[in-house]
Amino acid sequence: MTTSERFQVLRASERPATAWLNGGGVTREVAGFPAGAGLDRFDWRVSLADVATAGPFSPFPGIDRVITLVDGAGMALTVDGVEQVVDAPYRPFPFSGDATTDCRLLAGPVVDFNVMTRRGRVAATVDLATAPTITVEVPAAGTVLLVCLSGSAVLGGTEAVELARFDAVLLDAPGTHELLPLLPDGVTAVITFRTTH
Repeated sequence: MTTSERFQVLRASERPATAWLNGGGVTREVAGFPAGAGLDRFDWRVSLADVATAGPFSPFPGIDRVITLVDGAGMALTVDGVEQVVDAPYRPFPFSGDATTDCRLLAGPVVDFNVMTRRGRVAATVDLATAPTITVEVPAAGTVLLVCLSGSAVLGGTEAVELARFDAVLLDAPGTHELLPLLPDGVTAVITFRTTH
């Protein structure tokens, strides 16, 4: 991890994989707050999951979720009895962690990107940046997490940082930054967290 006064760089190569209890896949936590909080105590948590088999999602009462397909043909999520096909990459799909949710893989394993926030404490917006240059604003009392999902990207400025696939940068000082998702296939998730309590 590289740290400056304005950001932390979180390299994918330093991220451990945690196997699911049901054996259906593995999860790699990108970042969370508070740091080191368990699954029952986080305010927000961002992760990447390798989903190898179909099955139910773990319930997360009081949590708002956004899931984004990154690799693979996609999945059909049945959320409280209503099926939603998630087969377009880089298109966020929000749903409630309170819902009974089951996953059916459409054609083999997938990789998905997950953003979870504790309702009543934190709200998140998930945007996917693909343009040559994006201005990223970190709001007062807010935090922004950048995660390169495809290709590579550069966080500009005096301390320019290049991000390979699945690398991330955590920005928690108010201000603006330039982000360059490198073409032709650069896609970077820009997640903005704001406290709501």
